[in-house]
Amino acid sequence: MDAPETTRAWLRLLRTPGLGPAMGARLLQQWRDPQEIVAATAAQWQRAGVDAERHAACRAVDGAEIDRDLEWLAQPGCCLLTIDDSRYPSRLRHISSAPLALFCKGDVDLLERPQLAIVGARSATPQGLENARAFAAELVRYGLVVTSGLALGVDAAAHEGALSESGLTLAVCGTGLDRVYPARHRELAHRICAEGLLISEFVPGTVAKAEHFPRRNRIISALSLGVLVVEAARQSGSLITARLAAEQGRELFAIPGSIHNPMARGCHQLIREGAKLVETAADILEELAPLLPKSPPAAASEPRATTNEPASEALQQLLNAMGDEPVAPDTMAGRLRWDHAQLSAVLLEAELAGLAERLNDGRYMRCGHG
Repeated sequence: MDAPETTRAWLRLLRTPGLGPAMGARLLQQWRDPQEIVAATAAQWQRAGVDAERHAACRAVDGAEIDRDLEWLAQPGCCLLTIDDSRYPSRLRHISSAPLALFCKGDVDLLERPQLAIVGARSATPQGLENARAFAAELVRYGLVVTSGLALGVDAAAHEGALSESGLTLAVCGTGLDRVYPARHRELAHRICAEGLLISEFVPGTVAKAEHFPRRNRIISALSLGVLVVEAARQSGSLITARLAAEQGRELFAIPGSIHNPMARGCHQLIREGAKLVETAADILEELAPLLPKSPPAAASEPRATTNEPASEALQQLLNAMGDEPVAPDTMAGRLRWDHAQLSAVLLEAELAGLAERLNDGRYMRCGHG
């Protein structure tokens, strides 16, 4: 880590309200040393293209907050990677809005490893969650770090899938790293920092705010060789990440779904716009193979994105009767010649097994090929 006074100067800049990456870059072009930036006058800041209001805000930063930041950084596994640090990830450094620094907890060597971002809906379907886990579990076997945002739904499933295969995973957070959002992912966050890496551009103590997550998304896409969108509605944060990935020149992948699944519409939109349609991990690996430490075998395995085999003959009969489109319970009962009680019991079995889901209109839809 930098000398204490240099670190204090960096933390003062990072805590200055309104001093974002663009203004910070102007100051660093003028003065390489953050201590010189902090010591400069308001007039000097203005000549560098940063207003006097920002200068006053920098001078007003509470020293006690910086002391608390230093206490956080003194914990095992915690560090601050500033943009002039040789360990700062090169792929991130070269985007126009590169953060001035990253707060890190875990193994910072992961930042330079080849990464694949897996993102998607917070309210993903059971099949979407299973696909995220399965693709992550398969891709880490080829040396990829799975990167995501620790959010509900697809993000968490991707992290879990990577960890299930003792693979490496990295979470980019939209809060300070002294807190976990959402709170229910506290245990998952602890596993990630123990076996992988948590990073954030936000200073300790920063709470979750809606505007933080698009900022987080640009880091997720920039760190990665490509972005896989598992499920997404037409208007979603995942599509923001996809757009940023395209702007940053990253590969873009999307998993198609049923035309009746609203969570598939964002993926279909991306595919129409040029994203690669993905059915197996091999579809991703063949694009990224030249950049990976291990090349995929000639016939890469399926990413285990299908569901488990049905546990009963009745369940198999139900799934066969459902077909591939949403279907009403009365229609299924007619096809199977079952009474209401038997149908309800087997539908419940299918839902618990993750093989079928109930839609908002009361119809049911298969989640896999059973």
